[in-house]
Amino acid sequence: MMDQKCNQETFEAVKLHPFFQGVELHTAQSLLDLCEVRSFNKTELVLKKDEPRAGLHLMLEGISEVFVRNEFNDREEVLEIIQKGEMIGLSSLADFLGVSKSLKQEVMVEVRAVDKVKALFIPFEVITRRWEDPNVHDYLLTQISIRLKDVYGSLAEQVKLARDYGENEAFMLRVQDVMTDKIIAVSPDETIQETAIKMTQSRTSSVLVIEEGNLKGIITERDMVARVVAKGISMSTKVNEIMTSQPVTINRFSYYYDAISLTLLKGIKHLPVVEESKVIGIVTLSDLLRKKNENVMKTIQKIEQADEESLPNVKKAIYEVFDTLIRDQVPILKTLDMVTKLYDRLVIRAIELSEESLRQRGLEPPVTYSFYQMGSGGRAEQFMLTDQDHFLVYEETTEEGENYFSELGKEITSHLQKAGYALCKGLMMCSEEVWRGSLHTWEERVRHWMLQSTNDNLLKSQNFFSYRFITGSIDLNQRFEITVTNLLKRSKIFLFRLAQIEREYQIPSLEQPIRSLFKLERKSIDMKKEVLFPYHHSLQILSVLNGKVSGTPLEKIDYLKSKGIFSETFTHDLREAVEQVLTLYVRQRWNQAKTGKELNSTVSFTRLTTREKEELILSLNTLKELQGQVFAQFSV
Repeated sequence: MMDQKCNQETFEAVKLHPFFQGVELHTAQSLLDLCEVRSFNKTELVLKKDEPRAGLHLMLEGISEVFVRNEFNDREEVLEIIQKGEMIGLSSLADFLGVSKSLKQEVMVEVRAVDKVKALFIPFEVITRRWEDPNVHDYLLTQISIRLKDVYGSLAEQVKLARDYGENEAFMLRVQDVMTDKIIAVSPDETIQETAIKMTQSRTSSVLVIEEGNLKGIITERDMVARVVAKGISMSTKVNEIMTSQPVTINRFSYYYDAISLTLLKGIKHLPVVEESKVIGIVTLSDLLRKKNENVMKTIQKIEQADEESLPNVKKAIYEVFDTLIRDQVPILKTLDMVTKLYDRLVIRAIELSEESLRQRGLEPPVTYSFYQMGSGGRAEQFMLTDQDHFLVYEETTEEGENYFSELGKEITSHLQKAGYALCKGLMMCSEEVWRGSLHTWEERVRHWMLQSTNDNLLKSQNFFSYRFITGSIDLNQRFEITVTNLLKRSKIFLFRLAQIEREYQIPSLEQPIRSLFKLERKSIDMKKEVLFPYHHSLQILSVLNGKVSGTPLEKIDYLKSKGIFSETFTHDLREAVEQVLTLYVRQRWNQAKTGKELNSTVSFTRLTTREKEELILSLNTLKELQGQVFAQFSV
């Protein structure tokens, strides 16, 4: 029983609900007297497995999730999300109607509060009294139909993914699952010759240098060649003189993707596994790649050894690495970070080959220069080779020097095209005169864009301010950054114009639940045009306005947090929102590419799980809040 105050509040909350709509006040109150308002704290179970079901729960506040737990590995799979206005326990209607199958099976499904939840428990007695009302029938039928469609869709997608990936083991492997606990070690005082003999006898490509149980260093076959043979060092030299001190290590409970991330990004192939300062094993790049794909090791080698002839093969190499990371469900931001490092290496190699090509013609760089990428490459969000977006900045030079950089720009563009980058349709490439120039030339060019804010110049500016320094003179890059920053300090009108454009492309707000009582309110959303572009441009404007002109979106987010523009809570929410949006966008595009379908960025809600839909609603609200901060700055 509920007191009158609680009864009245509850009646106001549910009076339009089909269970209570259209009945007289005293009848509704008599029904509510049979119900009970229940509150649940975050993570508290609303329904437990094998718990007898005596009615339904109508969500009044908060969000709950339906999940099953695998008792063998303690993993959980969320089947769907239940939000305000929806019912919990609809499957128990089969028992209520007396039509459930008499199968003696354990009920695995449970319901848990995602945050603080308030729900109205409606016992079967109330359902019985309202059963003859056709509105109640229609409502329950609609709820069950929608729920059934969502759950079947979610399960079908999981089955499809499992079939496509061909995986039978858990995705989220730990380092302890792939490491070897057979440690080959030497002391710092042992000689190079003694160490080489031990490596040969043990058939290992590395040894650890350990003293009193503590890791001091590591020696690999490559070290033996580069530091001993190549330099003619005596074999009687102690190993502590050639070892790599303070090697990169990893914890046994770290994830598989953490290990492969370290090996790829740090350029190492041996990772000691340390627990409480003690070495308990070692994991190699070969171990990691062999666990998933024997061919990946060969493709990594193609990246490192690319030349004019093999440059086109690098694209396939990176795609195989990316596919492995996607299949292992590595978080998308970490995946993009790793793949970006590989693409950067590819671009740098293309530039080296371009210089070599000019050198064969007797041409040498007359002055130092810096190379920059824009677009998805500049944002470190490129996962497939699209079109080229880049520019060159160089020191003041002669007409002959200008001719060199003209040829260099053509060579770079040509080599990147060989590697798989398409030519930019808008010709935003350093092979074009307007996308290369001396520091002074760039100063005048950017100033012109800001003073003459035509649509064409604003478009160029939007792409330009996604730039990221890739390689070249660090000193020149610093001066370039200072030059652009100083220009922007005097260009508030230019930024105002950019903000005005964003006003026309506001991120959609899904105020109502995507899944309503009777239908989907909205069918799809273009993640690129409606979400990612406005997000990038909004972040770009806020960053420039506060003194940061370059860098990846994540770097800009951290910068704005350090400046106090973003709170710690908003920064966390923003990163979560970006991860969610990019996950949906990247996975869809990658699956389209793999299956030979036409690439598009429109995500259909019917292909999303209920949880993905709910997360998308929250993500869009956060990104819309970011865009709102831009509007607030300029009162546009």
